[in-house]
Amino acid sequence: MASRYWVVSLPVHNSASTLWNQLQDQISKHSFDTPLYRFNIPNLRVGTLDSLLSLSDDLAKSNTFMEGVSHKIRRQIEELERISGVESSGLTVDGVPVDSYLTRFVWDEAKYPTMSPLKEIVDAIHGQVAKIEDDLKVRVSEYNNIRSQLNAINRKQTGSLAVRDISNLVKPEDIITSEHLTTLLAVVSKYSQKDWLASYETLTNYVIRDFEYNPETHEGRKQELDKLMRDQESLRGSLLQWCYTSYGEVFSSWMHFCAVRLFAESILRYGLPPSFLACVLAPSVKAEKKVRSILEGLSDSTNSAYWKSEDDVGMAALAGEDAHPYVSFTINLV
Repeated sequence: MASRYWVVSLPVHNSASTLWNQLQDQISKHSFDTPLYRFNIPNLRVGTLDSLLSLSDDLAKSNTFMEGVSHKIRRQIEELERISGVESSGLTVDGVPVDSYLTRFVWDEAKYPTMSPLKEIVDAIHGQVAKIEDDLKVRVSEYNNIRSQLNAINRKQTGSLAVRDISNLVKPEDIITSEHLTTLLAVVSKYSQKDWLASYETLTNYVIRDFEYNPETHEGRKQELDKLMRDQESLRGSLLQWCYTSYGEVFSSWMHFCAVRLFAESILRYGLPPSFLACVLAPSVKAEKKVRSILEGLSDSTNSAYWKSEDDVGMAALAGEDAHPYVSFTINLV
């Protein structure tokens, strides 16, 4: 599975099927190892030019947010699987592998009616992803709190004998208490063991550690530890299952957002009525330059030289190094 995809739209001057055939032919001849798929975008509600311009200002920022939430959940899944020793079988969206969902994308009309204004669709998508991110923070915080408590207990169990809990090391028969006798515990460095054995009988209070043996306290700590370990396992399992489900929901929402973004930017670039070919490609790094050249040639833009001009007045200089005479943006899966 590729980890990076280009979502692209090319202007259609004659027919979309003809342009698609030309693109397939060019890719197969000059970059045969580049996967190529149609990206099916429905006829969305265009609205006014002002509404499109207003929407476009927030599209890149919203995309960064959704991509970030997707990656955050994926990293959480990888960490939980590693800790649990679970062998990953691959993430899915609506029951299919992530890459298959992207390359065979189908718009969910029931969830996002195409007659709704574009801003309303984007707001709904953004709101859903934001809610999932908030839930993730709460769930991870709860899980990390249990882990912190266990880590604190483990530090006490494995730290220096001068500070750690030694109730699990001292047996009841080790403690002798009577009217004339009290058992005291001494913590001695192993490097001083010889000196200690030679002199401890005549020591006063140079080394002594206070300790009161209480079997109930020891049992209570053991039960507390067992409960925390059970709670951690339970929370880890439920968090992992929640992440599996939520990743699919976030990714699906993100792909619907990408469809809206591609549609809006294509209208702003090519004008009305909507007439463009949307596709998804996954070129290797070494094939990027060749694939860009193919896409530029098929964009058939009279302003192509203007877009790739090295002059400061060129559109490429104004729009940045990623500017092209067609609509294009990248989807990073990881």
